Amino acid sequence: MPKTGLDAFTDVLDGPMYVVTVAADGERGGCLVGFAAQCSVRPPRFVVWLSTANRTYRVARGATYLTVHVLRRNQHALAELFGGETGDRVDKLAQVAWRPSRHGSPVLTDVRTWFVGRIEGQIEGGDHVGFLLAPVEEGPPEDGDGADGVEGGGLLRLSDVEDISPGHPV
Repeated sequence: MPKTGLDAFTDVLDGPMYVVTVAADGERGGCLVGFAAQCSVRPPRFVVWLSTANRTYRVARGATYLTVHVLRRNQHALAELFGGETGDRVDKLAQVAWRPSRHGSPVLTDVRTWFVGRIEGQIEGGDHVGFLLAPVEEGPPEDGDGADGVEGGGLLRLSDVEDISPGHPV
């Protein structure tokens, strides 16, 4: 794909990686996400961007809640599962430990930092759609024994997952 003017800017970024999980209408899914951020302090809001090519996006369109999990560096295998496989062929949640949140959205039990957000709206953004989330439930705070104050040696970042080939065409 040819480079754009924005590429020079985004090439210096090395943001955290997330796994987003969802359940709706008897289906469930999850994917690796690199586009996400807090977007409001009061009221608290967070936005996650899901690829429109992704099965998780299709399930999320009918959902009321999403769970956003922050990955640690020692969770590369989890990132590889949720980023390198497609839910069109693989039930990713069948391969990991999880439980339903109070709102039914899957929570990965091996990920300490997470929150469930009620979907307040969707924002078209080209090949991704932003899901605006209002937090309604969250995991316990980290103990903080690693770099970046996060157990497991710090946050898993974009540069840590460049070796993962996407499970669906980009």
